[in-house]
Amino acid sequence: MTSAPAPARFRDVPGWFFPADQVLFDWFLTRQHARGERGDLLEIGVYLGKSAIFSGCYLAEGERFTVCDLFDSPAEDRSNSAEMAKSYATLTRRAFEANYLAFHERLPRVVQGLSSLVATEVPDAACRFVHVDASHLYDHVRGDILQARAKLLPYGIVALDDFRAEHCPGVAAATWEAVTSGGLRPVCVTGTKFYGTWGDPEPVRDELLGMLGSRRDLWHEVQSVAGQRLIRIDGKKADAPRHPAALRVDAPAPHPASAAGDGAAERPDRGRSLAGRLAARTLPGTVVRALAGRARR
Repeated sequence: MTSAPAPARFRDVPGWFFPADQVLFDWFLTRQHARGERGDLLEIGVYLGKSAIFSGCYLAEGERFTVCDLFDSPAEDRSNSAEMAKSYATLTRRAFEANYLAFHERLPRVVQGLSSLVATEVPDAACRFVHVDASHLYDHVRGDILQARAKLLPYGIVALDDFRAEHCPGVAAATWEAVTSGGLRPVCVTGTKFYGTWGDPEPVRDELLGMLGSRRDLWHEVQSVAGQRLIRIDGKKADAPRHPAALRVDAPAPHPASAAGDGAAERPDRGRSLAGRLAARTLPGTVVRALAGRARR
C-alpha cells in the first residue's frame, strides 16, 4: 500500500475545519494561556488530523494532548460499524500520524479504540479544552459529552462538531439535552460547532463579544436559549488565523492565490516558544521579523 505524500501546507490536510472555527480555537486557547488557565487538551475523533494539528500548536510545557479514535479498530455495534464504513473508509492511524508529524516533532498521546476508553486513559478534571468530533449517533455522542464534562476543568471549554448538520440529528439531540438538563452552558455557535462550558460562561462570553465587535469579518448576534445567552456567529467571510507551517525544509512556498483561499498565510510557529507564538499574533510584523532576525544572528 503506497502512502500519500506528506502535506506541505496545512490546507493540504483533508478535513472540515473551517476558518471561523480556526478563529475560535485560536481565541479560546490563547485566552486561556493569557489568563494562566493551564490544562491538557483532548480530541475525541480526529479523522486525518486537521484540527488536531492546529490545536497542537497551543500546548505549553507540561501540558499533554490526547487524541482518541477508532482508526482501523472494529466498532462496538453494527450501526457504528456501518457509519465508519460509509464515512471513514480511508481512515487509518498511519495516515493521521503522518499528517501530524508533518507539522509537529512529536505525536500527541494516541488512544486507539472506542471513545469510552477516555474514561480511564485521561484523568478527570485535567483538560482546559475538549473537542468532540467522533460518532454521530445519539447514544455515543451523549457518552462523549459526559466524558468531556468529567475531563474538563471548571474553566474548560468543550467544542461539539456537527451539532446542527442535517445528517447528524443524534448530535443535535445530545447537545441540546446537555444544555437543557445536563448543566452545559452555551457560549457560542458557528455553522458547524457548538462551544460551551460547565463553568461560569459570563466572563468568556463578554470577552468574546468584545473580540467579535472588533472584527468586520465575523457577523454575530446574541440570542436567548433555554434562559441563557448564546452568541451566534456567521463566519462565511472569516479571515483564518495563521496556519501551522510544515516541518519539511523542502516544502514549496505557498502560491499567493492558494494562501488566500484559506484566508491566512502558513504559520511559522514550529520551534517557537509559547511567548514567541503569542508575540507573532500581537506585535507588528516588522517587529516580529526584526526579533527573528536578531535571534538567528
